[in-house]
Parts: sequence; structure tokens; C-alpha cells
Amino acid sequence: MAPKTSDSSLPPVPSPDFDRASSAGPDDAICPFCHISAVFPPYNPAAPPPPSSAELNPSLTFPQPSTFIILSTPHLIGFLDIMPLAAGHILLCPRPHRPKLTDAAPAEAAELGRYLRVVSAAVVRATGVGDWNVVQNNGAAAAQVVPHMHFHVIPRPELRDQRSERFTATMFGRGQRDELDEEEAAELAQRVRVAIAEVLRADEEGCAKL
Repeated sequence: MAPKTSDSSLPPVPSPDFDRASSAGPDDAICPFCHISAVFPPYNPAAPPPPSSAELNPSLTFPQPSTFIILSTPHLIGFLDIMPLAAGHILLCPRPHRPKLTDAAPAEAAELGRYLRVVSAAVVRATGVGDWNVVQNNGAAAAQVVPHMHFHVIPRPELRDQRSERFTATMFGRGQRDELDEEEAAELAQRVRVAIAEVLRADEEGCAKL
């Protein structure tokens, strides 16, 4: 049920079996990112569950677009954008409802900073694209559509690569954006989860050598 970056899609029903990391607020009931946070529980990013696991495929009570989770921690949730600007376009946000970056708690901001680097490295591994944008908008005048702060990690293939279907890319506000193909998205999300685990293991090994 990944929401569109233009961010208009039906939100899922929260799972009664999962307690969110944040307390419910007045905006939570209509925020699609809060619903994602409610439905998908945290898992260990260094040892992600298999694609068929309950953590990645929770039971929902009515049909809706699929969400392709790439990261789920007690503080953060990351998933593929359903209307990507390029293959591998990721959204990363805090679990609690934080309208703007300045609303994030210190622990959330610290984890966002840590995982922006990890997710960026993982997206490069998963897509083979070595250049990317990290974008974060605050408020309607700054082009923020969903009022739940989030970072975009967007691969940027070279122009000669963009001629292929795999690496078609557009800029913000330009061009026709197509919805994810669910089969391709599931495979891509799995590659990103595996790559995140690889980056985290490499970080641990590097720290151990210091």
C-alpha cells in the first residue's frame, strides 16, 4: 500500500496486533505514512525476514495497493515510492507523525542520519546506479505533499542509461510517472533489504577492525 509521492492513495487499516512507537495524534487518522507505520512491525535490518514473512506481508482487512518495505526499525520506516521518479526511489520517514524535519525527536533525527547513508549505499548496490538525490521538503510551499516528514532517495542514471525501460527517470514536477509494477517492485525491495544488511555488516566489520 505504498502511498504515491503525490501521496494520494487509500491508507491501510492499522493492525490491532502492533503497538506503534508513537502515541496517536489528531493527524494520524488521515496520514498514509502513519498507517504504514502501524501495519508493519520493526525487524532487524541486519537480518531481514524472508519476502513471505508476516513482517513484510501483514494481513489487512480490505484490498489496497501494496507496500514494499525496505527498512523497518523502532524509529523509522522505509519503502518504495509507488510513483517513482526512477527505479529504486525510496521514502524514509520516522514512525511517529512528524510533520516537518524540525518536529523529529533527537533519537529519530540521529537514526535518520545514520540510515540515509546506509539506504543510499544499499540503493546503489541494488540498482547499479552510482549517482542519486537525497531530497526532503518541509511544508506545502516547499512542495511537501504528505504532511509527515520524509526523505526521498532517488537513483539518477546517466542519460544514456535512461533510454532503457529499467532506468527511466524523471525530475520533480516533470514528465509522466508510472506506477510500480508489483512483481518488479517486490524483487527490487528484496534486493534493497539484502543490500542494507550487507552495508550494516560491512560497517560492523569495519568498526571491529578499529
